[in-house]
Amino acid sequence: MAAAVERAWPEADLSGCVAVPYGYGLDCRRIRVREAGHPVPDANSLAAAEEILATVTDLGPDDLVVALISGGGSATICLPAAGITLADKQVTNRLLLASGFDIRTMNAVRQKISAIKGGRLAAAAAPARVITFAISDIPGDEAEAIASGPTAPSGAEIDFDHVVEVLGPQLPEPVRELLASPARPVKADHVDPIQVIATAKGALAAAADVATEHGIKPIILGDAIEGEAREVAREMAQKALDHTGPCVLLSGGETTVTVGNDKAGRGGRNTEFLLALVVALAGRRGVWVLAADTDGEDGSNLGAAGAIAGPDTLERARQAGLDPAAALAGHDSGSLLASLGDLIVTGPTLTNVNDFRAILIMPHERG
Repeated sequence: MAAAVERAWPEADLSGCVAVPYGYGLDCRRIRVREAGHPVPDANSLAAAEEILATVTDLGPDDLVVALISGGGSATICLPAAGITLADKQVTNRLLLASGFDIRTMNAVRQKISAIKGGRLAAAAAPARVITFAISDIPGDEAEAIASGPTAPSGAEIDFDHVVEVLGPQLPEPVRELLASPARPVKADHVDPIQVIATAKGALAAAADVATEHGIKPIILGDAIEGEAREVAREMAQKALDHTGPCVLLSGGETTVTVGNDKAGRGGRNTEFLLALVVALAGRRGVWVLAADTDGEDGSNLGAAGAIAGPDTLERARQAGLDPAAALAGHDSGSLLASLGDLIVTGPTLTNVNDFRAILIMPHERG
């Protein structure tokens, strides 16, 4: 996004800073690119946030701020609110990632304990005009939730008492106190409405066009599907069994995985979805599945975007001495699928419109 702005902008009067996950940086001549931690923020996330905030401070009414926002920004820029440390935010973020909360709830928490999110970056830029272009990884494309809304005041109504209860005693006390405090108003009358320029809906439409070109009927189930990954998988397995094809069931959104207190294995929400779907299909012939995160990383410990599976996946797992049910119980879907050679490894894709799932059904193979 920053490179595109550089190409389009006149040579003069352009400067700035962007923060991206490690490995996602591109060379820019006038915009400084900083790499930082994701999905858990680190010291470089703090340094990036401080530099970005300094970049928009002390501007005048004739200045223009162009904010480029995409999913992942919640971690790559991290500036704790007063009284909260980086370590507090890191602990909170890890608890959120394992909680099973949807992305709106997680980002609402991140906003409330931040000095830069929830519209506070835009507030620091006043009285300069702020224009935001966003790539959405949020089901429903709610602009204030993308990257926890650095240029968009939060409008989410969240029961923070419930959040505190679910996150449990490991939640740092300063975070507990701030979540219990009244919301802080953020001035935003100098901020233009956010323009969302890429979405899961657009990605699904493009995939549907490809399917049609190959004589496969596309059926879009939705671009904002949420819920526990294995439960969504069971529902989609039934949908697959109810269709005769040739067709492909396409869906986007963001499922969740509730880890609990047990130690999780390798994998992410897409590999867990896929393995649960494979188990539910029980080797049904003629059904192939792809599930992946469009940013190229499904879970911070996997090194893959997601995985693929076919009618033979269960049998290949059993022949290899692997137990799919045990892998699901230990949230270790990634290890099993890696052993089968079924992971999708793309590296950084440099975009993020959330998860993409495709279930291909071919009638001549069914039986």
